[in-house]
Amino acid sequence: MARVTTGITSSHIPALGAAIQTGTLHNDYWGPVFAGYEPIKQWIAKPENKPDVIVLVYNDHASAFDMNIIPTFAIGCGERFKPADEGWGPRPVPDVIGHPDLAWHIAQSLILDDFDMCIFNQMDVDHGCTVPLSMMFGEVDEWPCKVIPFPVNVVTYPPPSGARCFALGDSIKAAVESFPEDLNVHVWGTGGMSHQLQGPRAGLINKEFDLDFIDQLIKDPETLSKKPHIEYLREAGSEGIELVMWLIMRGALGDKVKDLYTFYHIPASNTALGALILQPEDTAGEALDPRRVMSGKSLAEAAE
Repeated sequence: MARVTTGITSSHIPALGAAIQTGTLHNDYWGPVFAGYEPIKQWIAKPENKPDVIVLVYNDHASAFDMNIIPTFAIGCGERFKPADEGWGPRPVPDVIGHPDLAWHIAQSLILDDFDMCIFNQMDVDHGCTVPLSMMFGEVDEWPCKVIPFPVNVVTYPPPSGARCFALGDSIKAAVESFPEDLNVHVWGTGGMSHQLQGPRAGLINKEFDLDFIDQLIKDPETLSKKPHIEYLREAGSEGIELVMWLIMRGALGDKVKDLYTFYHIPASNTALGALILQPEDTAGEALDPRRVMSGKSLAEAAE
């Protein structure tokens, strides 16, 4: 039987991919960010932690979808997904290799569970999908596991509610556990944290909101799932709504989880950055030492 063993969250800032490609990942600006991901890279490289399949929840950035096609929830059921051309050519990373059997099984299970999924067999994947893979696995010739892309609309209003995303995670868990093949499955929630990319509040970072979100995500996700969209917008900026995708990951882990590792850094390309490793409490491994790493200063703090 397949099982969801781990939930991972990660920001998917495109400048992280650029830092890798330009060789600037160890400079004064980016060095602390990549150092914060290093414990995750070491953890996931261990055979007992390496996933067979990742259900990777992310949002497309007008690469596969545009204003003509806006699926609320989509799933990639194809065998291979190429990196998208985001205006300067595709990222120099491997193709994403899917797991069609599991993906179709999840799609069927979710649809029968009253989630109206949009199924794609052909779809290019942009930095929302590939940057988290690069941050966890580094520069590789091929990704070390299969990946099921799971795009969520958090770009065009109305996006799905936190409660709907949390319930979707629970249904993904049930779908995975009903798949007969013995697979170690991760669910990754990407995007966030607080950030706004345009308008008078461009560059907004709310450290207090972000850290409270992390604590609630771990300890009380059901209450967190009821947070209204307007609160994300007001407190975390126009792009902070991406955090609802973390709730999909959290819903797939069950009631209680163990926090193995938390990393939070500000600023990173005018955004707040977060990365976590969570596991169901009844099957969790040992927490990393140190378990929590916070680095950087907000733009306001840096100006003081």
